[in-house]
Amino acid sequence: MASLVSNLSKKLKTFSLITFLMLTTVTVTSEEQCRHFKSIISFGDSITDTGNLLHLSDLNDLPQSAFPPYGETFFHSPTGRFSDGRLIIDFIAEFLGLPYVPPYFGSPNGSFEKGVNFAVAGATALEQSFLESRGIHYAYTNVSLGVQLKSFKESLPNLCGSPSDCREMIGDALIIVGEIGGNDYNFGLLVEKKHPGDKRAGSTSDQCYFFCDYGRTIMVPTDLPIGCWASFLTQYQTSNKEEYNPLTGCLNWLNEFVEHHNKELQAELNRLQKLYPHVTILYADYYNALLHIFQEPARFGFMNRPLSACCGSGRPYNFSNGSQCGTKGVDCCIDPSKYVHWDGFHLTESAYRWVAMGLLEGPYTLPVFDWSCHSFDIKKRSSSSGRQYAFNSK
Repeated sequence: MASLVSNLSKKLKTFSLITFLMLTTVTVTSEEQCRHFKSIISFGDSITDTGNLLHLSDLNDLPQSAFPPYGETFFHSPTGRFSDGRLIIDFIAEFLGLPYVPPYFGSPNGSFEKGVNFAVAGATALEQSFLESRGIHYAYTNVSLGVQLKSFKESLPNLCGSPSDCREMIGDALIIVGEIGGNDYNFGLLVEKKHPGDKRAGSTSDQCYFFCDYGRTIMVPTDLPIGCWASFLTQYQTSNKEEYNPLTGCLNWLNEFVEHHNKELQAELNRLQKLYPHVTILYADYYNALLHIFQEPARFGFMNRPLSACCGSGRPYNFSNGSQCGTKGVDCCIDPSKYVHWDGFHLTESAYRWVAMGLLEGPYTLPVFDWSCHSFDIKKRSSSSGRQYAFNSK
């Protein structure tokens, strides 16, 4: 399995750079970092999907996100988002004063003037055929990152018309590439039940799978601390207490695997930033923004040791592959705002809000980006007890 991860890593890195060189066609000029974005263009998987998988699915085989209690907290009905409410991209849109980014595949007659989202739940960075050739078989969706990019390029005549208009549209947009690539590993770890080697093998064979797309400002999120995920904690439950972090209860080896992955990603982005100095490339540290929450949950209004899913069944993490959220007979917690996990794979709106705040008003975007020209404020710092929450570097 170690060699498999190494091959995936090399393939992802090569794919990322080639795609960047092919698609970085926008001419940009030096200007102040603070920019008034006119739209958001996004790619990714279920962390960012605002309804694409739902609209791509057969009516007789709809995803879990098509059914209650998904969407109950904010939208009050399912929207195709894999959460009880808004996602990180929704809070970013609010902060920028833009409408929620519509799903491209679910809005055939919609307006994409203020943004368009190509992210599809279950998407991988690599093509399905490549993963299958390496022994990873999962037919959840075949809308890989390459398919999303192809759809984007094919849609340009309808999105912006002339080449000059397209250059202007892309240059004025915040491009969000990810989170994408986690499923390339998740499917092997959870579905095929394949171990990516020991800690050392995982840490020496990780990958950089995010890439610089095109435009003036590109945000590239990290992978997430899956060692804290209810699904992974259930899959790899062990009686060996040394496998768990004593503070958070998360599985150490999985988080160490992701940490190395993210270091590789950051190094790749730094290299690309030197090659393309007129493009602002933002490393969005989802990992540490979330890990901070698991380290100090009470500070952010969550329950102690928030490792259980709000919606699900099964002990000890309220998660079971055979009885997941959105299926008949599966219960949901009364107050999702006290939970970090929504369904064992995805987070609650409350958790996503804090991650967004950590990016926009905290220390979790590198380099630090000047968002001060945007007046909209998503902060809700006061809880019912009046406590103040803030992100600080540790």
